[in-house]
Amino acid sequence: MNNQIDYSTELEIVSSSSAFIEANTLEVSLQEIESTHIIPSYTKDYEPLISVGDFINRTQDVLHHFLEGETILSPAIRVSHPIKGRIPEARFKPTSELRDDEKTVYYERTMFLFEIPSISSTIDGQPMSLIVGGVKAYNEDKINGKKGSLENFKLFVGFQVKVCSNLCVWTDGAVVHAKVRSIGELMDSTMKMLSGYQPKNQIQALESLVNYSLSERELAQILGRARLYNFLPSSERNGIPELLFTDTQISTVAKDYYQDESFQRGSNGEISLWRLYNLLTGSNKSSYIDQYIPRAVNASQFVFQIKSALDEGSTNWYLG
Repeated sequence: MNNQIDYSTELEIVSSSSAFIEANTLEVSLQEIESTHIIPSYTKDYEPLISVGDFINRTQDVLHHFLEGETILSPAIRVSHPIKGRIPEARFKPTSELRDDEKTVYYERTMFLFEIPSISSTIDGQPMSLIVGGVKAYNEDKINGKKGSLENFKLFVGFQVKVCSNLCVWTDGAVVHAKVRSIGELMDSTMKMLSGYQPKNQIQALESLVNYSLSERELAQILGRARLYNFLPSSERNGIPELLFTDTQISTVAKDYYQDESFQRGSNGEISLWRLYNLLTGSNKSSYIDQYIPRAVNASQFVFQIKSALDEGSTNWYLG
């Protein structure tokens, strides 16, 4: 699609006022991506891969079609892992003498989101807005092929907690492995994801977490076993819910249990599953871009498995 649709009346406000992911990332604008970032090409035929700019613009087109009448803010975009180069004419120049027009760059990994503030809710006093976004990590593509090879993307829809920019994404709102051959197929995947997503169901499920609490001892049991999980022999992991978070991220959850201004423990030492969920999604902001969505989904799965164990009185390895 070459025709650009003017969304300027809604692009004055950027979707996220603070970082929704922090590790090793830089905030950039769509204009910068389109005007200065080069586009990787396949080595066999020099045909371009789907550009990040097209990915973001076509996602915006889908949103304006699917959410007609809703307020859609301009995209918040963060990038990491720059691939720097220079034009051939400057190949022998000292770095200190390079002009800006002689430098080239693209970023191996990009994550973006659109905020839809007209679709919102509040849980435990915390306002949230609907968000839709995507992840592109060129390191997951086989660029030594030619045009028509499968290209990898991640898509997501969910809610963003305003106070901390935590993203609430779960299985029904994420396509962790969208493999496409064209921008049209990518738009179709985005539309299919949005069509199958039920925001009311997610809100109701998240609201239910407020009604479940863990004691300090129970949380210590969960976090302790969470650190053990990464070292379990593979033969002993069968039947144990997967946990994708690192030891450092689990330690962040433990620290924030005492210190987080919005989601720390209560005066009696207990913590609701809603708050535990936000401590997990908060620690996920230290993930690299290409790992963020799988861990975001995993956080939801993990907390709801704890909820089911409390509901049914069933065995959960992390609870003991």
